Amino acid sequence: MVQRALGIDLGERRIGVAVSDAEGQVATPVTVIERSGRSKRDHQMICELVADYGVGVVVVGFPKSMDGSIGKAAQAVEREVGELSAVLAVPVLTHDERLTTVIAERSLAEAGLNAKARRQRVDMVAATVILQGWLDAVSQSRQ
Repeated sequence: MVQRALGIDLGERRIGVAVSDAEGQVATPVTVIERSGRSKRDHQMICELVADYGVGVVVVGFPKSMDGSIGKAAQAVEREVGELSAVLAVPVLTHDERLTTVIAERSLAEAGLNAKARRQRVDMVAATVILQGWLDAVSQSRQ
């Protein structure tokens, strides 16, 4: 079943957000949520985006180490995914996000954005890369 998906890049300072089209084929950047210091407030903003876009699944980037191990960043994401799962009415899945920030940075630099502009957008673009990777993997598994 095809459904709209929300992609999230959970950072310490910002949360990047992307959404797929209704057919679940193409990811598009949406916004960056500045961390408020209160996870309940941040999670409420994600809940509102889930409702606004009518998504059926949330895909969160999972920051494994390059060797595939689970470090502190991945453990923090695991905890937050658990918290999000408790407040969202849709499934919350993880998808490997190794190198997504590097890919996002590179694409923004190639687009000619200066360092400040890249910092403001990199989390949102990383969320798009994460979500597109998940959409592609789901599409391939259907073939």
